[in-house]
Amino acid sequence: MTLLIVIIILALLFDYINGFHDAANSIATIVSTKVLTPFRAVLWAASFNFVAFFIAKYLIGEFGIANTVSKTVFEAYITLPVIFSGIVAAIIWNLATWWLGIPSSSSHTLIGGFAGAAIMSSGFQAIHVGIIIKIAAFIFIAPLIGFIISTLLTILIMYICKKGNPHKVNRWFRRLQLVSSGLFAIGFGLNDSQKVMGIIGAAMIAAYAQGIELGIAEFSQLPDWVAFACFTAIALGTMTGGWKIVKTMGSKITKVTSLEGVAAETAGAITLYVTEFLHIPVSSTHTIAGAIIGVGSVKRLSAVRWGITRNLLIAWILTIPVSAVMGALIFFLVGGLL
Repeated sequence: MTLLIVIIILALLFDYINGFHDAANSIATIVSTKVLTPFRAVLWAASFNFVAFFIAKYLIGEFGIANTVSKTVFEAYITLPVIFSGIVAAIIWNLATWWLGIPSSSSHTLIGGFAGAAIMSSGFQAIHVGIIIKIAAFIFIAPLIGFIISTLLTILIMYICKKGNPHKVNRWFRRLQLVSSGLFAIGFGLNDSQKVMGIIGAAMIAAYAQGIELGIAEFSQLPDWVAFACFTAIALGTMTGGWKIVKTMGSKITKVTSLEGVAAETAGAITLYVTEFLHIPVSSTHTIAGAIIGVGSVKRLSAVRWGITRNLLIAWILTIPVSAVMGALIFFLVGGLL
């Protein structure tokens, strides 16, 4: 019982860290274009992160991504020490990348740590390889989708507005940025909050198998307070902000105008909504980065700082294996003591 409570607290702590680590995804462009001050921007994004709970609960009617994450490791091999080790590894990697200002994927960190601890515990037969391959594939697919949609949107918007008064066009797009950033913040809340829900759900299923109170027999029995707590934690984290990553996303990849910000955020939001429908946990970081690269490429290829982009891609590729190794190491050190 005590270990389950510790895991739930750590999972919500990770969710909070995820919020301030990935706050840049929703607010980088509205801060860099000075549509909102940083403080107002995080409040704006956090409110929509929280609204996502009601959309998932009452409009969509399910938490499909959470269910997918909970099945990363086969149920027979899920134990509380495995989940504990995975969460601790994910927290360490998230804090390290935040400190370095690297916009890595919190979701892939969590999945990697979980899988690595399970492998150390029971071998490779413990992990659902098909699900992990699908998630890993979207390290490349999600930013590519964001890139394509943002490129097409930018070209379309520029064509429609080419005869407009530049001052009036910019004023309208500064207003529209509030809408597009809100849409992306909803997508971020929908996608990232559910990953922690999936981990907590897996812990409760493992607890049930051990006859521990608070356990559940299957994911469909997950209490509503878990979802509410996860969406609240990520919203509070977003309010804290992650300014080092805001700088990377908002200006280091490419300089973004309000028009381009609308295109990038809209493209990112569409990508997140599609993957929510498909129940595939993707990285909102990868998605918006791909979209920002897309709008920069429309101006000219040299407008994108490809050295920064290459470094981001390397970090993305390394996230799952590095966090898996960390999860395995932590389980090796403490698994037998729990």
